Amino acid sequence: MINGVDNEKRRFLTKAATVVGAVGAGFVAVPFISSMQPSAKAEAMGAPVEVDIAGLEPGQRVVVLWRGKPVWVVRRTPEALANLPQLDPVLLDPKSEQSEQPAAARNESRAIRPEVFVAIGVCTHLGCSPTYRPDIAPADLGSDWKGGFFCPCHGSKFDMAGRVYKGVPAPVNLEIPPYYFASETRIVVGLDGEKA
Repeated sequence: MINGVDNEKRRFLTKAATVVGAVGAGFVAVPFISSMQPSAKAEAMGAPVEVDIAGLEPGQRVVVLWRGKPVWVVRRTPEALANLPQLDPVLLDPKSEQSEQPAAARNESRAIRPEVFVAIGVCTHLGCSPTYRPDIAPADLGSDWKGGFFCPCHGSKFDMAGRVYKGVPAPVNLEIPPYYFASETRIVVGLDGEKA
């Protein structure tokens, strides 16, 4: 004790205050840091979606939601696949060089497996959702229509591979999301097969 001051007691109180302050700061920091994490709802919005295509017949389409957008899964008929190369002259980007799609879907059918087409069902013009029009040569779309997707909002047309026709408002082909086949009858949308 020097001049009435107990230095040991002072050191003990200083160390105790430091420990209590550090613990208190930890209690304050945990909720603050946790609040920066995305919510469960936000995580679910970007989570991969599984699609069962076991009962999907040729010509049929199923729609699922991924990241708040409709994703189409279409089982194309042999006729629809045969028509794809015939349409190249009337398409804006027939080789899909300016389109967004996974590497595994960079081919004529824009699909991992030609008979199963997966695309985000949002028009690349203003974000409307085109209608599925698999019928051949309907009166309202003309005799050269080989089936595909038609956006009634502004008249954009896409073939059965989501490739945009020339002379319509949509500037690029429909987007193909990342996806892979988990089995013969299950598709996982939202993950690239190489990363899964």
